[in-house]
Amino acid sequence: MFNSPQTPRRIPRVMNVPGTVSEVDGFKTNAGDFDALSSECCGKKIIVANFLPLQAQKDIKSGRWSFGFDEDSLLLQMKDGIASDTDVVYVGSLKVDVDPSEQDEVSGRLLKEFNCVPTFLPPDLQKYFYHGFCKQYLWSLFHYMLPMFPDYGNRFDRFLWQAYLSANKIFADKIMELLRQQPELQGKVVLVQILNPARSNGKDVQEARREIYQSTQRINDVFGCPGYEPVVLIDGRVPFYEKTAYYACAECCIVNAVRDGMNLVPYKYIVCRQGTSKMDEALQIAAGSPRMSMLVVSEFIGCSPSLSGAIRVNPWNVDAVADALNMAITMPDVEKQLRHEKHYRYVSSHDVAYWARSFMQDLERACKEHYRKNCWGFGFGMSFRILSLSPSFRHLSVGDIISAHGRTCRRAIYLDYDGTVVPHSSIPKSPSPEVILVLNILCRDPKNTVFIVSGRGQNSLSDWFAQCENIGIAAEHGCFIRWSRTSEWETIPVAADFGWKRIAEPVMKLYTEATDGSYIETKESSLVWHHQDAYPDFGSRQAKELLDHLESVLANEPVVVKRGRQIVEVKPQGVTKGLVTEKILSTMTSNGKPPDFVLCIGDDRSDEDMFESISNAAYISSLPVPPEIFACTVGQKPSKARYYLDDTIDVLKLLKSLAAASSSTTSTSHTKTEVSFESCA
Repeated sequence: MFNSPQTPRRIPRVMNVPGTVSEVDGFKTNAGDFDALSSECCGKKIIVANFLPLQAQKDIKSGRWSFGFDEDSLLLQMKDGIASDTDVVYVGSLKVDVDPSEQDEVSGRLLKEFNCVPTFLPPDLQKYFYHGFCKQYLWSLFHYMLPMFPDYGNRFDRFLWQAYLSANKIFADKIMELLRQQPELQGKVVLVQILNPARSNGKDVQEARREIYQSTQRINDVFGCPGYEPVVLIDGRVPFYEKTAYYACAECCIVNAVRDGMNLVPYKYIVCRQGTSKMDEALQIAAGSPRMSMLVVSEFIGCSPSLSGAIRVNPWNVDAVADALNMAITMPDVEKQLRHEKHYRYVSSHDVAYWARSFMQDLERACKEHYRKNCWGFGFGMSFRILSLSPSFRHLSVGDIISAHGRTCRRAIYLDYDGTVVPHSSIPKSPSPEVILVLNILCRDPKNTVFIVSGRGQNSLSDWFAQCENIGIAAEHGCFIRWSRTSEWETIPVAADFGWKRIAEPVMKLYTEATDGSYIETKESSLVWHHQDAYPDFGSRQAKELLDHLESVLANEPVVVKRGRQIVEVKPQGVTKGLVTEKILSTMTSNGKPPDFVLCIGDDRSDEDMFESISNAAYISSLPVPPEIFACTVGQKPSKARYYLDDTIDVLKLLKSLAAASSSTTSTSHTKTEVSFESCA
């Protein structure tokens, strides 16, 4: 027994044999006239059984059928347990054979007089389905009957199984017709399907056209009647004026393409439904009467996002499309009017001229800087890319920076670590003796304030730069600052709760176990997942997945998850290299030494914060004299920096030149150091 829901859904049809189930092994069914079978589904009970609770007899002389309820039938007695105001419908077979030519008449009569829907199984199908599969297999199975002797057992007969499938499909189709073409709409609703000429005439087009014609014929045969066809198919080019007439008359328009570009049909429909005085006169619509329209559109067409009042559907979901059409047709007039007004306001204000203006504005905005930039091609094959760089983005000349060095006396120098003073490819991560020597020479100049600003931990950086007495270190992106080797570490105030590490670390460990060559670096304020030693493509994919995973599980924590060069890092919010550079510059200014020379070199995304910070117009305007600023990225790539150096070798060459310039301005005792430096070089 089936309880029909208020909003019925179609039952999926599942089969385990090729082809249409109802036609397996030659079993054919007679559709009959199912327009008489529909009944209201609300508050309806459908009782399905093999046989209807009816007695049937045909008069041999007159050829007329006589029917009556079988008072002994259990199905009929079941009705006594159902509320008297419930509409009970029986679905099943008659115990007699009815000629196919009489089935339409018998179907209508049984539904009208007895609320019974016959399935009309062919005699052979009834035999194999009921006496074959049901009695030989299901009855013994459901009654826990095992064969007493091996010879009495029945081998599985696929032929009987196919008969069982076919019979069940016929029953299911009858039930679905009752659950679904809604008799109150029958004779009132017509779908006009316009087939615009295809741009090609291939096999797929012919097959689609054939299927459309077959579906139209089937629907009209089942649900049509003299003088009424539910589907009107127009195959061919339709003149504009004729389409306008269809749009103006249609209460609902459906554009249900599985893929489309900027389809203008919904817009045209809305305008036609708004009408004009001539159209109102032709349609006999009173002037000033409210206008209504309804749209059902595929979510895959270009205009779908712009029609907020339309019912959007997935065209592959047939049930959802059917429900949307029913909703559009039965929607109250007031809501139809409100949706139409919303759409018409949009369409009337966003015409082709508006689109052209918007497109040109977007094009001009996109190209505003285009002609002022230089384009560079990099890579080969699938890795080829074009970079658009500003003409002011240029290689940092040693001559320019030495000249600026000579004109200034309060210099701030910021250096990233990995990828800037030490190559990413370097197996030993500690700085080379040459780097230590150059940095020591720079730090001995009292006019220089040199800082290593890195994402690495304070312990590692302290050990690596233990020989540099006067160098400043900003560890873990500036969370910890030390102005010299002898000074204490300062901590930038961040959230004291590091409970998020208990969430992030297990996730990182999962990806470390799955990614050979990766490892976790645990810092005091952050966690970093490195994958530079993993297989490049796999490591990158794992990094992206880890980034998404961490962002999901840490969504409510006071942290940020960032992906850098071959790393994924989780750190507290508000901790950036840009913040620490501002703090250092502010401290120098408050100590009466506002910098007149600022050099910042880095290669990573995190270094972009430094470039932006030192170029901050508000900060520069607060200084007595604007400093000479050199923001420099390592490698030619889009950056907030104005200058670039090619690689770490280029960086070291520049630092050597600055060290030489600094040593020449210090005391004579440093001349020996310069000689030592030259010999080391």
